[in-house]
Amino acid sequence: MILHFAGLGSMGLGMALSCLRAGLEVHGADTNPDRLAALVAGGGQALQPDSPKADALVCVVLNAEQTRNVLFGAAALADRLRPGGVILSCATVAPAFAREMEAEAEARGLCYLDAPISGGSIKAASGQLSIMAAGKPEAFAAARPVLDAMATTVFELGDTAGPGSAMKAVNQMLAGVHIAAMAEAMTFGMTQGVAPDRFLEVIRQCAGTSWMLENRAPHIVAGDYSPHSSVNIWPKDLGIVLDIAREARFPAPITAAALQQYLAAAGMGLGQEDDAAVAKVYARNAGLTLPGEA
Repeated sequence: MILHFAGLGSMGLGMALSCLRAGLEVHGADTNPDRLAALVAGGGQALQPDSPKADALVCVVLNAEQTRNVLFGAAALADRLRPGGVILSCATVAPAFAREMEAEAEARGLCYLDAPISGGSIKAASGQLSIMAAGKPEAFAAARPVLDAMATTVFELGDTAGPGSAMKAVNQMLAGVHIAAMAEAMTFGMTQGVAPDRFLEVIRQCAGTSWMLENRAPHIVAGDYSPHSSVNIWPKDLGIVLDIAREARFPAPITAAALQQYLAAAGMGLGQEDDAAVAKVYARNAGLTLPGEA
């Protein structure tokens, strides 16, 4: 099976390498030459004008605008699929956008799978993602070898695009709030003499824990903000969540409050750091010094 991959960032590269390990032929594209070199070093190939047409295209870019451009705009990678080929669209987007892309794909004789992802860069690299997928049965059938290579859990949420992106919005609402809440709780603890390492030791075994706390708090304890998922992801994702909520006339005040913390972090110049760096907003406001900081 020939697979084209658009986007080799912290998630996309791991996903592409997982597909290579599963025996798929992967041709990748990314604006960062280092990421492309990493794919080639892992046994993949750079996507070239003379690369063979693909059976499937996995799109792991930043947002709806980039998705549209990669699939049907200037890059037009959808035109490099074989008839009946399948697009797996993995970016966080609004459900209405996913339905629009499905209609465009079907007009071109292609299948489309609304397939947002969750699990982080480590699970992406090990082929253990969760995928929240929705699409027609023929889209699932065409995508099955790729799904099997990238994920341990594939939630089949509907027979047309949209429900996958809706579920991802719910997930991102929780994930973004949980990271900000972890940062708030950890720095609050510091004001009470609770050191970050002791906070992590205790809370991860108590009812206040969460997956995001256990995954991100160690970054703060180590003073290491190398980006696994950057601060800049959250103004985008929580912005999408709030746009959807607004259309549904649904108030989401906790999400809105979390978004402000990520915007503040980006305003402090932390946008490219790991999203755990949102703790620096709280620390600055409280006059605290986090581990690893002078």
